[in-house]
This record gives sequence, structure tokens and C-alpha cells, in this order.
Amino acid sequence: MKGKLRHVLTFSGLVIAGQSHAQHEHHHTDALSKMLVTAPLSTPVVDSRLDKDAIKAHQARTSDTASLLNAVAGMSVYQGGGAASLPFLRGFADDRLRIKVDGMDLISACANHMNPPLSYISPTRVSEIRVYSGIAPVSLGGDSIGGTIIANSADPEFADNAEEILQKGELSTYYRSNGDARGGSVSATLASERFSFRYDGAIAKANNYDAGAGFKPAGNTAVDRGALDADEVGSTAYETRNHALNLGFKLTNTQLLQLKFAHQDIPYQGWPNQRMDMVENRSNQLNLIYSGAFDWGLLEANLFHEKTHHKMQFGEDKQFMYGVAAGMPMETEGSNTGLSVKTEIPLNQRDLIRVGGDIQRYRLDDFWEASGGMMMAPNTFWNINNGERDRYGIYTEWEAQWNKKWLTLAGIRHETVNMDADTVQGYNEMMYGADAAVFNASDRNQTDSNFDFTLLARFTPDKTASYEFGYARKTRSPNLYERFAWSQHGMAMRMVNLVGDGNGYVGNTELDPEIAHTFSLTANWHDAAQESWQITFTPYISYVDDFIDAGRCAGAMGMMMGAVCTADNLTRQNDFVYLQYTNVNARLYGADLAGYKHLGHHQDWGRFDVRATLSFVRGENRETNDDLYNMMPLNARVVLAHEKNNWQNSIEWQLVDSKDRVNKERNEIKTSGYGLLHLRTSYRYKQAQFELGVENLFDKDYSHPLSGAYLGQGATMGTSIPWGVTVPGMGRSVYAGVTFSF
Repeated sequence: MKGKLRHVLTFSGLVIAGQSHAQHEHHHTDALSKMLVTAPLSTPVVDSRLDKDAIKAHQARTSDTASLLNAVAGMSVYQGGGAASLPFLRGFADDRLRIKVDGMDLISACANHMNPPLSYISPTRVSEIRVYSGIAPVSLGGDSIGGTIIANSADPEFADNAEEILQKGELSTYYRSNGDARGGSVSATLASERFSFRYDGAIAKANNYDAGAGFKPAGNTAVDRGALDADEVGSTAYETRNHALNLGFKLTNTQLLQLKFAHQDIPYQGWPNQRMDMVENRSNQLNLIYSGAFDWGLLEANLFHEKTHHKMQFGEDKQFMYGVAAGMPMETEGSNTGLSVKTEIPLNQRDLIRVGGDIQRYRLDDFWEASGGMMMAPNTFWNINNGERDRYGIYTEWEAQWNKKWLTLAGIRHETVNMDADTVQGYNEMMYGADAAVFNASDRNQTDSNFDFTLLARFTPDKTASYEFGYARKTRSPNLYERFAWSQHGMAMRMVNLVGDGNGYVGNTELDPEIAHTFSLTANWHDAAQESWQITFTPYISYVDDFIDAGRCAGAMGMMMGAVCTADNLTRQNDFVYLQYTNVNARLYGADLAGYKHLGHHQDWGRFDVRATLSFVRGENRETNDDLYNMMPLNARVVLAHEKNNWQNSIEWQLVDSKDRVNKERNEIKTSGYGLLHLRTSYRYKQAQFELGVENLFDKDYSHPLSGAYLGQGATMGTSIPWGVTVPGMGRSVYAGVTFSF
């Protein structure tokens, strides 16, 4: 496999390239249609942009919004539920990335992070995604140390004049053979010259999928559950329902007011790398957005409120009864309110200033009702009681176009993060009282004062090249689970896991914020017209002080029931272990190579192009030299694309190296290298578009390096789940989809 990847690297250097950098205007514009609601107009550092057409090409083959980004250089996903994976970008993932959905800073309300931000918007509703991979401007948000992902739904559309009524819509459906996945979506717009109404709805449903080969014995998954085939990946079924309304009011020709409402209902979603499954996720979002263009500049304001009710329990493939205990009900209720105001003011032809601020108020209750037996009764277990996490941020940013060759961007942001939680209790005093007493006596009222700073320069010597280089200091405070998960009882620790490795975790009230110092350089070479070829190369390095990692816990007496933080835990190998979040110093470095080459155009055969990406990242603990957990190994994609009139075809070759460098502290599981081939075709006829394709054409047996430990079946609450099995990837799947526009 390493030899294959070396060949791809050589090929990439000769023919290729990848995603093009979006072109940005530096000057102020009056055109409302060009205003960006969730990102500054002229921010010069967006690395990748997926528009509606690019997103549509993926919709028949995925129900997971995060997976739309798989083709972006340096990007991958942590595997999870079928509609809720976590983006991974240049070594950082989950809360370390700033992810905004229609301007909202959404937060996962779950001890297993089963409802990450991008899971709250269906792929069919996404109109645009922007990825800022490295030196993200401070105006895009704080409380993160990696890149930034901006996902937006469609802006409102209006009729051309007062006499006209705009009516349009879209219907789509799809089927995927592996897992019997099916779904559909509908959108409808009704608009006058000043008012616009849009509805979006989407449903998706799938059974368990099959791997490329058997990876476990066939048979019953648990004493009280049914049987699975040897190649069936347990706990991968799901069903999602999403609805959204968007009301748009054109106040003037340069001022727009939007009111967006979204509702999500997930009856179930299995999790093959967690001990629990999602059995309900209900969310309601209300989002008010104002955009205005004035003689002095631009003004944007965003006020939102989001509430989530989330339930976990053992799904159909995991043992339900434990003696007299009927499962283990777990619930979280999250309430998230935010306000952001941003301005963009051109001072002169050279200088542009952005000034803004944001406020976020977040509350979380995480509680587990008693279910019976000695361990889980008679009280309700309060994992987090009235958890509070409030952010207050202000920033200023200066962009200067010194001449045709030089542009600079400098920004500074300050954030105050206040965190607190009320007292807790366990199921009973005998087994949980001591830990609860220690937590309740601790100082839980924590305030972090965080500073971010970015400095970026772009040099464009001629029409065929540009170079961006910069430095960023970025800060992230711990999340509520990292600070306030409190029980060191083995069963309770196994229920707190943000990364899907099968281990158990406990929080740490003494955690400090993470501070990352990132240096990045991007070289962009292309033909003068930027139509024939392009190559981009980005090396980067991040030094992270107080990186929130985890270390094995000890100190408990082994004879105590449920005690797992013992001396044996410190030396255990080839087994699941128990850890406490802790600060370490880390280093992450890597490089992305991406590009594009137009191969030619023939009158009879059409147009041919090739695109390719190659990415490498490594993360290390600077104190112990241990590798950081879940680092994506060397990987590449090569796509040969063909287009003739309304017909588009592609062959994609995906290569992933073996993951040999693993985190010893967590007993991380190694994975083998693999290659996958995908075939796709689409045809547009009048108002209809047809999609057909085959994923994993040769039914390859593989495990994605970020898939985590397989916990998809059996008695997952206990310790009998075998260690050393990773979640296998999906075998061959044929998909078909059709979209009709009217």
C-alpha cells in the first residue's frame, strides 16, 4: 500500500491538482445577492468551497452532511452514526474545529457527541460549505484551535417585480443497496418581490450495512437479542426526519431579514463504536438573521436559540436486560442561545476593517434515570447537573491590499468563557457517594480569559502563482464533559466517551484551555486563465500548549465494587482502559497536496479532467513522544472526470495507508491500508437529473483509520466486549437517485 501511495504522490506532482481557492473581492459592494450572511465578503483565506451543484452530486450516496467534505484535502471524518460523523481536519476534530450552521454555533448535547453540529442540517438542505483549513480569520469565531467550517442553507429568492409571483421547487429520492438505505427530500419556494417563503423537508432510513467480508462470528448478538450475519455491522441502522422553514423579508434593496426555523426528529440511530445508541434526538432551532449594506459598509446580525432533547439506550443489537435492570436510559437536555454582530467597513481603497462581537449562553442537563438492580438504583444519576458554558467574544480585523501583489490580514480576538455546574449524585450512596462528594466539594466555577491572534499575508507575483503564509494563535476552553464528568465507577466511565475508542473517561475540573500556535504556507500554481491546470501545496505545523488529552487513572482500591482506576489499569495492554482528561503539550504537522488538470476536449467524446489530493498529518505528545489518538495516515484520492453535454461520469480511486502509529495510552487499534474504487454517472434531462453509481466496486474488506473500536453488539455495558476489532467499512453499494425540479 505504501508503494501505491508513493506512485500517487509522483502522479500528483506531474499532472494534477485539487480544489481551487475561491476568488474574493476586496472592495465593498452594494449588491445584496453577493452578501455573505455567515462569512466576511473579502476574507482571502478560504481553502475550499462546495456550492450547490457540487453538493447535489453527493446527495444520492450519503445521508451524512459531514461526509460531503471527504474530498477536501486534509479532511476526513470520525465514523459514528450513519448521519452524524465528526469532521477531521489536519489533525483536529470535533470541538477543536469552529463549525457554524447558518451562523449558529451549535454544540453537541451528548456524552458521546452523537449530535455534532453538521448533523443538524441534512445534506439536501445545504447550499454551500466553506472550509478554512489553516489560518482562519478571527472574524469567523473563536473557542477552537483548528480550522473553520461554514455550512449555509439557501438564501431566500424573490420575484423580479411586484406583478410576478415566484413559484419553484424540487423533489428527490434515492436508494442504496447496502443497508437498504432509502430516503427523499422536497423543497418549495413561494415568493413575491419583497417576501419569500421556503420549505425544506428530508427523510432518510437505513438498516445495518454489510462489510466487504465477515469480521466476527455469526449468531446472536446478545442473550436477549437476535442474530447477525458475520459480515453485518451491528448498530448501523438509522432513521432521520428534518424540516425547515425560511421566511425572507427584503426590507430595502440592500437590507434583508430572515427568520429560519428547523426541526429535527431522529427516532433511532445506531452507534457501532459506542456502548449506547441514540433512541431519540429532537431539536428545534429559531434563527433570526439581518444583513444590510450601507454607504459606510456592511452590517450583519444573527440571533438564535436551539434546544435539544437527546436520549440514549441499548439498541436492537445490544443486550438490554442486565439482571432486573431494564437497559440504561440516558437523557440530555441542551439549551443554546447566541447573538453575533459583525461589521465590515472599507476605510479607503486599501484598508478594510471588521469589528464584531458574539455572546453564547449554553445550558446542559445530563441525567440517567434508575433502571433497577444494585448498580443502577434507586436514584437518578446526575452526570452533569445544570451545566453552564457561556462565551463572550469581541474582535477586530484589518485587511489591507497594499498593491496588486501584496495583501495582508491581521486580527485579534478576546473571549471570556464562564463554566459552572451544580452538585451531582449517583444511583446510590454506597457505590457513587465518595466520587460525588469530591466533585461537589470542588471549585466548579471556572473562568477562562482567551486571546486569539492571526497574521496572514498573500503574495501574488504574477498571474500564474500566489503564496499565502501566516501564523495563528488560537485558544479553546474545555467542554462540559471534559471538565465536569465526575464518576470513576467503571460503568459510568464507559458511558462517557467522545472519540469512539471503547475506553472509559472521567473529567477534570483543573483543566486549562488549549493554546495552539500554527504556522502555515500555501503555494498555488496555475495557468494564467486558471482553467487548464492548478497545483496547491500546503505544509503546516501546530504547537499546542495544554492540549486536552487523556491519561490512565489510578488510586482507587481494587476491592471496591466498580473500581477501575487501579494499578492494573496503568499497565494493561490489548484491552480497554480508563482515563482522565489531562493537559499535555503536543505537536501536529503535515502537508496537503491538491490539484487539477484539464486533459482535453473532443467534439464527439466530450471533456476529460483529472483531480487529485494527497494528505499527511502526524500528531505527537511532546512530553512522552506518544502518538496522538486518531491521526489520519497518508491518504490520497484521484478522480478522472468526463463530461459531455448533460452527461457526467467519474472514476474515483481512494487510497489509505496503514495506521501503524497509534496512541499507546488508549491502546489504540491499528488498521491496515486499502484502496477503493468508485464509479459514478449522472444525466440531466430537461427538469430531471438521474444519478447512478457503485461505491467500493470490488467489495473491499477494510476499516477506516478513524472508525474506532467495534462495540456494535453484545453486552456493551460491561467488560466482555472483545478488544482489537475496529468498525469495518461498508462493502459494495449500488445507488440510484433522481431529482425533479419544477
